[in-house]
Amino acid sequence: MRDSRKMGRIWYPFTQMKEFEDDDSEVGIPLIVAADGVYLIDEKGNRYIDGVSSLWVNLHGHNHPKINAAIESQLRKFAHSTLLGLKSEPALEFAERLTSILPKELTRVFYSDNGSTAVEIALKVCYQYWHNLDKKTKRRKFVAFENAYHGDTLGAVSVGGVELFHSTYRDLVFDVIRAPSPYCYRCKFGFSRPSCDMRCLSEFERLAKENSEEITAVILEPLVQCAGGIIVHPKGFLKGVSEICNEYDIPLILDEVAVGFGRTGTMFAFEQEGVVPDVLCLAKGITGGYLPLAVTVFKEKIFKSFIGEYEKTFFHGHTYTGNALACSAAIANLALFQEEQTLEKLRSKVEILSKLLERFNELEIVGDIRQKGFIAGVELVKNRKTKEPFRLNERIGHRVIKLARKYGVIMRPLGSVLVFFPPLAINEKQLETLVDAAFRATKEVQDELL
Repeated sequence: MRDSRKMGRIWYPFTQMKEFEDDDSEVGIPLIVAADGVYLIDEKGNRYIDGVSSLWVNLHGHNHPKINAAIESQLRKFAHSTLLGLKSEPALEFAERLTSILPKELTRVFYSDNGSTAVEIALKVCYQYWHNLDKKTKRRKFVAFENAYHGDTLGAVSVGGVELFHSTYRDLVFDVIRAPSPYCYRCKFGFSRPSCDMRCLSEFERLAKENSEEITAVILEPLVQCAGGIIVHPKGFLKGVSEICNEYDIPLILDEVAVGFGRTGTMFAFEQEGVVPDVLCLAKGITGGYLPLAVTVFKEKIFKSFIGEYEKTFFHGHTYTGNALACSAAIANLALFQEEQTLEKLRSKVEILSKLLERFNELEIVGDIRQKGFIAGVELVKNRKTKEPFRLNERIGHRVIKLARKYGVIMRPLGSVLVFFPPLAINEKQLETLVDAAFRATKEVQDELL
């Protein structure tokens, strides 16, 4: 058996390879060989709670018999056929089932295979939408938000706003109109809630008004900017953005790649503020964490602008678009929400997680605790009073999650923010174990620092 401390020949994503190979933690880097429910199992038989849902995708637990059966059943028929000129029963069925639980205005489903491609499709379609309506259109700019993360392909990077991830490529990507993020803990205007009257929203409105005739679309992660640091938006921000977009006839793209499928407590985050986007991006939890799949869903008026002359065609597609195995998993995933009453059972777990996280306020290096539904972040700081952050190269979050492994928990931080993103199927005892392990590891790091 290969030593789990060795990296093999893989170049791992979002990973400093020297740090990876030099890992000297007590447990090392687990080599996963099996999974069951909320647990990942390494080659030594150690079981770890999957506190990051295998990068925010797993909902009903690993190795779920219903999803397994759906994939196996489809595999006996065929694994994949192209959607370029052919139809597929699993792709047709999932599109029907998905649109049946979405607002009636969202009618057309374009398949791809990950969140980045879902966003690329949204950007390209919105750009071509205006061009199809008027070839002389001036609408060529996108509005995106600070601290946004929409993926790693060039269009997605263009609208991204996480400097650590995106600054290297600024000369390579297109410019956007950048609106302020509602990062209340670190408000760029120096205000605090609720007396701020959402100055960030007022600034967005100013930008929309001044540039309305040039804006192609606005793109936003609703309720929570996850990769930006689990930045939970104040109530009303999403609704305000939607109303402003409607006022100035600007298409609104909502990127629910991370927050969709129950993560915020409702099936889709936008439901909580009564808005309907023009474009919706979904991925991650779409198959319950089993296979790569993504969709970009459009209002009918956008779809219809592509109907007519051949030149109006949307010339875009991916080889594994609408893969039959992935669509079968996605169908089973939706069915499980009803069969297992996933959202109904989640409500009590959200409250339990909130109470468990209160314990972190005992620690001096904890600056802020943020939660929306079953997504939570604990921001670690050098100085609680001044909110002085740790430097990125101090790797505080990484130090915590390395220690958490010895307590049987897998986590992945965002800089100095500890991320809690467990499978929706986790039970109360497992949730307590997850939070307790993170607390103990954080306290150990604090004791080393103070």
